[in-house]
Amino acid sequence: MEAKNKIKEKKIIAKTKYIRISSKKIRLVIDVIRGMDVELAENQLKFIPKRACHPVLKLLNSAIANAKHNFDFKKENLYIKEITVNQGPTLDRWMPRAFGRAAPIRKRTSHITIILDQKEKIKKEQVAKKSQKDKDKVEILSKTELSNEIKSNESETKQFTKIKKDKIKFRDKRGFIKKIFNRKSG
Repeated sequence: MEAKNKIKEKKIIAKTKYIRISSKKIRLVIDVIRGMDVELAENQLKFIPKRACHPVLKLLNSAIANAKHNFDFKKENLYIKEITVNQGPTLDRWMPRAFGRAAPIRKRTSHITIILDQKEKIKKEQVAKKSQKDKDKVEILSKTELSNEIKSNESETKQFTKIKKDKIKFRDKRGFIKKIFNRKSG
C-alpha cells in the first residue's frame, strides 16, 4: 500500500466553477479542442466566434501555468488529455407576463475541468505497440505473388467499370419525357 502512495501520477488539473454559460454551449467549444496539442488548442480558441471560448481559454492558460510551476513541463510537450464540462446550479428567475402570470427564466451555470499530459509518454507507448503489431504481421511476398495480386486487382476494376457503364446506359434510355410524366404533382 505504501508503494502505491509513493508512486503518484503527475496530473495537471485546472478547474473553474459557476461559469454563467450553459454546459450545452460550452460543450460545442470543448469538443473542438479535445485531444489537441496545447498550442494548437490555444489558437483554435482565439478564433472560434463563441462566447464560451473566453472562459475555456483562461482555464487552458491556467492549466499550462500549473504545469510550468508545479512540474516544470514545457508548453510544447503538453496536450489536452481530458476536458469535461458539467452542469452547475441553475438560478431561477421570473418574468412577469400577461394577466398577472409569471414565466420562469432558468439561468444555467457550469463547471469545467481540464487535465493536461505530456506527449512523450504517448509516443513511446504507441511506438512500442506498433512495433509489436508489425512483428506479428510481417509477411514477405515474392515478386511473382505481388505481380499476380496487381493483375487480379486490375481485372476487378475493369469489371466494375463495365458494370457502371451499363447502368449509365440504362438510365439514359429512359428519356426526358418519361421522367416528366412519372413525376407526381401535388
